[in-house]
Amino acid sequence: MSKAQIQAKFADVQQFKQFIKKSSQTTEATKFHLQNLWGSAFSFFFAEAFQQNQRPFLLICNDKEEAAYHLNDLENFLDEKNVLFYPGSYRRPYQLEETDNANVLLRSEVLNRINSKKKSSVIVTYPEALFEKVVTKKELDQSILKLKVEDELSIDFVNEVLFEYHFKRVDFVTEPGEFSVRGGIIDVFSYAHNEPYRIEFFGDDVESIRTFDVETQLSKEQKKKISIMPNMENKQHTEVRQSFFEYIAKDTLIFIKSLDLLNNQLHQLFNKAQKAFEELSAEVKQSEPQDLFLNEEEIKKQLISRSIVEFGSSHFFKAEEVLHFSTEAQPAFNKQFDLLIENLNQYHEKGYTNYIACVSQQQAKRFKDIFKDMETEVAYQPIVLPIHQGFIDHQLKILVYTDHQIFDRYHKFQLKSGYAKKEAITLKELTSLEVGDYVTHIDHGIGKFGGLQKID
Repeated sequence: MSKAQIQAKFADVQQFKQFIKKSSQTTEATKFHLQNLWGSAFSFFFAEAFQQNQRPFLLICNDKEEAAYHLNDLENFLDEKNVLFYPGSYRRPYQLEETDNANVLLRSEVLNRINSKKKSSVIVTYPEALFEKVVTKKELDQSILKLKVEDELSIDFVNEVLFEYHFKRVDFVTEPGEFSVRGGIIDVFSYAHNEPYRIEFFGDDVESIRTFDVETQLSKEQKKKISIMPNMENKQHTEVRQSFFEYIAKDTLIFIKSLDLLNNQLHQLFNKAQKAFEELSAEVKQSEPQDLFLNEEEIKKQLISRSIVEFGSSHFFKAEEVLHFSTEAQPAFNKQFDLLIENLNQYHEKGYTNYIACVSQQQAKRFKDIFKDMETEVAYQPIVLPIHQGFIDHQLKILVYTDHQIFDRYHKFQLKSGYAKKEAITLKELTSLEVGDYVTHIDHGIGKFGGLQKID
């Protein structure tokens, strides 16, 4: 059985139909409670609900790690283009040198997606990310340079705009916020895309636009039009900012694991921001914490008028709709396969359908070999589906166990990198080497750089 068939089982239960009917038809600020939806059973429910709804979804987890696991689950169930990750941009308030360029790019990608009014998407986030306010849609529109093939404009104009956007001119583009000019070609790394653009001019006309690989400098995908966005997370800028909740569409359905925890974390983060602001030099004027960051009082006011789905063990709002499910978390087996076999066969005798979700076909074969060596019949079906937590659903009479939990193995999440520096040396780094510099080679060890030679 495929994952789509398991999702279809979730879609067929009365609680799900009740949720879809209420959430898709009303424009009021309805509050829902989901109870006893454990492990990745929530991911199955969430993904199917999104596919049957015509509105954007926002999923707020308790921390970054939990958000990453839910993100990975949803990427398995939905089109990855419609699943976006919204991280925090830095480690400490007012410390610009600690801003993470990869996270800034991911945040900009989300803002650009919302602003473009494309197809509804899922946004997965956590308290530290929501703590940072964002520029208004008006400010964002005014800070984006939009180009398309056959546009008539000069290289000098684009050059001036990029300087105005605080882009840095370099010899070779390697990271967001950089651009280079070589003859009739401009390379630029926007904060709204995870690959840089190569814009080729013929006179004062844009002849072609392509993405290219930072490491090889080779062109990749043709583009008809692009948006070049500067770093909108720069806290030294004085643009008017607003809460992320004010930025997203009014019909967004917001799923929250724990609003109490979200409020507590925002309270602590805001206190740290206030302390950091008080320690700043008075010579440089900075925006005050309330202009840049969200506090717990603001979020309470903003969420009252929103449709909220609370799915954790505690609830903040009084619910108009309470949906009870009958799931429980996967039990621990600690690599004891005799206990696993006994458990699977007992549930099979009760009429349950058993699945073991594996990260690969090789892992599925491993289970087959283990059970064969133990010379016993096991009632289960393998499925290649790397979900983060197994569960038992007593209403649907199915159980989905994960291979990593059975083997008591750490399950590593995979975040969208957006942008990450390559381990290989870039052209920019190569041309900056001087004769006598020490270089470490992965195969040949440490040596001295002797210069570049022309190859005929």
